[in-house]
Amino acid sequence: MAQHRIILDCDPGVDDALALMLALAAPDAIELVGVTTVAGNVALEDTTRNAQGLLALASRPDIELRAGCARPLMRPVGYRSKVHGPEGLGGIRLEHSATLSDQHAVDFIIDTVLANPGQITLCPIGPMTNIALAMVREPRIIDAVREIVFMGGSAFGPGNSTPAAEFNVYVDPHAAHIVVSSGAKLTMFGLDVTRKLVATPERLARLAQAPGHAARTVVEMLVAYAQGDPCLHDPSVVAWLIDPSLFTGVDALVEIDCNTGPNLGRTLASVSTRHLGDRKPNCHVVTDGDVERIFELVEARLRSLA
Repeated sequence: MAQHRIILDCDPGVDDALALMLALAAPDAIELVGVTTVAGNVALEDTTRNAQGLLALASRPDIELRAGCARPLMRPVGYRSKVHGPEGLGGIRLEHSATLSDQHAVDFIIDTVLANPGQITLCPIGPMTNIALAMVREPRIIDAVREIVFMGGSAFGPGNSTPAAEFNVYVDPHAAHIVVSSGAKLTMFGLDVTRKLVATPERLARLAQAPGHAARTVVEMLVAYAQGDPCLHDPSVVAWLIDPSLFTGVDALVEIDCNTGPNLGRTLASVSTRHLGDRKPNCHVVTDGDVERIFELVEARLRSLA
């Protein structure tokens, strides 16, 4: 039986595509209960079509798929990424035959978590709009969810979308604020660790040796994406679920700056007693990983897809 039953909330995106394939390649560790999409790297229609295509590529039409929020909570249009290409998958367009339900992603998250109390791990690897809205609509999921493991933020270093802010948090800082202040159990994969997971040409060459159409297609996307951003951001979440011994981190009080100005979307992490005062940490912040072993895990799992 898989150790983790997860909903992967994503905005595919090349690194989302690899994260999804890793989850599907790890049935011993992960049961993928469903995939939900959100606007982020590209618009919602593109992230949803990409998720459909990826599930079809992996021959997994059985996986539940739901489309979610098309905009951030407080802004009419979200910030977009350019490194994934115009439609999100490094210039590759997939056949999208996987079935898409009419149910909204927020309703799916609420219904699934409440029907399986203490069992579902939410894995937002894009902007956290769907998760935040689910918490606002049905606060009971905060206590019912097993854990939230997310990719976003930069606890102890600069951002990538602005000098202060990481992309996923910058797209919807108000959603990130709702999630990190919710009281749910949180594990954060920010730029502190993901910037170290660099897909060098040598590592990409090894990944390209993986057999099977699905693996080769995703690596082809990754090669195009690595020209602009060679880091394995989103797949780190899934790698941790498969083997947490690959990573280390610290407990911190994480806060999100939602004030208009140059620090919008900044992730502030307090660790020391002096900075915490009488407050308690609310998040485990992953800060480092065994890079070679992580890439070995990715390579091995991609090979198993065949």
